[in-house]
Amino acid sequence: MAVPQRRTSKTRRDKRRTHFKLVVPGMVKCESCGELKMSHHVCKVCGSYKNREVIKQ
Repeated sequence: MAVPQRRTSKTRRDKRRTHFKLVVPGMVKCESCGELKMSHHVCKVCGSYKNREVIKQ
């Protein structure tokens, strides 16, 4: 079984974890109602996408 010869240093551990972070989703204003929504998604408030009503309210 593979066992490390030496303990991993704090610096090496932290360098490995530099890319392990949360990403904020891309939010934009809805063109119809002005609410924040995910880009390229239907607005949950008014049901429109690209100024067209996709979901009937």
